[in-house]
Amino acid sequence: MQPYERSQLLERVERDGATVGVDIPNRIDVQGEELDLQSFVFEIKRRETIPAGERERVDQAKRNLRRERVERVEQIEAGDITFEEGEELARAIIGIDRALNALENLGPTNLEREQQTQEIADRKRWLSFLKKALGDEDDAASRRGR
Repeated sequence: MQPYERSQLLERVERDGATVGVDIPNRIDVQGEELDLQSFVFEIKRRETIPAGERERVDQAKRNLRRERVERVEQIEAGDITFEEGEELARAIIGIDRALNALENLGPTNLEREQQTQEIADRKRWLSFLKKALGDEDDAASRRGR
């Protein structure tokens, strides 16, 4: 794979909104186990509330999906793969992201933690906006005393 192709794939999987219009994969190999991902996500989302026992199963699934995502991104970054293999990995990563988004939006289990997470995300978006508005390079140069 050419460096510019690798760069395109990595940009694609990190792009905001990459999951828009993407289906959750039917089946996917996650941490060495075959998972019926689509049916799992739909089964969990169909319920109004998630029992405590199921909550642990969902949390474990999310942890495994995040690990799997990291491993697949690393394969694209450093792996000796073809562009076609990279495309397949990128599609799988975006599908994993779609599943994670669905599972994350099940509703908070801890309202205080959810509020803190939201406040942190708001601060990050605000800082990102300010950096873009003020010019990232000008800000860095002023901190170095130029």
